[in-house]
Amino acid sequence: MKEQEILELINERKGIRLDIGCGHVKHSGFIGMDKQELPPVDIVHDWEVYPWPLPDECVTVAIVSNVIEHIDPSNGGFIRWMDELWRVCKPGAEVAIVHPHGSSQYYLQDPTHCNPRNQDTWWYFDQESILYLQYRPRPWHVKERFWSPASNVEIALVKLTMDQIPKVEIDYSEEDRA
Repeated sequence: MKEQEILELINERKGIRLDIGCGHVKHSGFIGMDKQELPPVDIVHDWEVYPWPLPDECVTVAIVSNVIEHIDPSNGGFIRWMDELWRVCKPGAEVAIVHPHGSSQYYLQDPTHCNPRNQDTWWYFDQESILYLQYRPRPWHVKERFWSPASNVEIALVKLTMDQIPKVEIDYSEEDRA
């Protein structure tokens, strides 16, 4: 699919459904984006090169299957990757992510895996979690979490807008410490 065709589809449908890392098997009704040029892939692009060749807020639903574990975590790479995903998603867009649990045999056996994540990694992206305050990436809501330390982590996220982040104020006055 050519860039112009994708833009026409975005305008016609008021957004697209994006299958990131679709490989040989793209979900029906989705635009497939992968690093490799394979028959079902619509957008051949290295997802660690920013920005992705998509306009802001054009994705209504995204699937990310067995991609996260390949994102280079150095130099804020994983947070930057998540922020790019946030950029292309519409407010309220849902994202389904599946990846091997960082301590599982499935994660450890693959020599290309470089980003071990577990079920609690996702709290760093949920603005309602205290862990969100650590890095303050673009905000998501963790809608669902399923995991097994022996196999996969499955996450459902919802994109929030920047104005949905509550302002956290900490009072360090002397009176409060007494």
